[in-house]
Amino acid sequence: MTEKQTHEGLVGRQFGTTAEAYLSSAVHAQGADLAMLASLVAGLDRPRVLDLGCGAGHVSFNVAPHASEVVAYDLSSEMLGVVAKAAADRGYSNISTRQGVVERLPFEDASFDCVLTRFSAHHWQDFEAALREAARVLKPGGTVGFTDTVTPGSPLLDTHLQTIELLRDPSHVRNYTRAEWDAAIGRAGFKLGAVAPFTLRIEFASWVARMRTPQVLVDAIRALQATLSDKVERHFAVGPDGSFDLEAAFFQATKPAA
Repeated sequence: MTEKQTHEGLVGRQFGTTAEAYLSSAVHAQGADLAMLASLVAGLDRPRVLDLGCGAGHVSFNVAPHASEVVAYDLSSEMLGVVAKAAADRGYSNISTRQGVVERLPFEDASFDCVLTRFSAHHWQDFEAALREAARVLKPGGTVGFTDTVTPGSPLLDTHLQTIELLRDPSHVRNYTRAEWDAAIGRAGFKLGAVAPFTLRIEFASWVARMRTPQVLVDAIRALQATLSDKVERHFAVGPDGSFDLEAAFFQATKPAA
């Protein structure tokens, strides 16, 4: 199977060419959930942290002042190059990078005090396998913080969300409901703690520009938005320019002590 035919190859190509755009993206560079993740790490005793699916490194940069070490882990070598350069520019000598897939982590059992991920899980080919790997590399008593966009769950709303996500970015796999997250976290062996839902306002022009979505697919999304039912349009608060609301949630959990 060639790289073009693998999901990993698709993800690598999609994000390898857009790495710099994600570093400067306002949606990714700021947000209350980043403060939640930083607060989570600040409450621990200088932990060793794994930033899973690190993207352009915003989680790593926000938690590095509170950690002994942060390993920024991603499938895209270009993303990791952006992280390494930005970390050096910002003086974070405790951030290192490592490349690989989330379903097979190249780390020893119980080797991290904290595992974090933000806006990455909807690209994972095997969501539950990745959560199990996160549990495997986490020390007993360790803490995880997961943030991702979520689907409302209603078939009508879910179909719309998954469709526009895939049209915009062919490496998209699936947004999960909060209930699906809760259940998967439990099956992976974690004890679920706080859950904090929030809403993102997605500015359409920068959303498609960041992923370099081909114009024919941008037009397809806009054509779809022009034919929405009232219920879908109201739920996502779709504006005249195509901008819309997207639901997200922050999940905190722990791995029970042995």
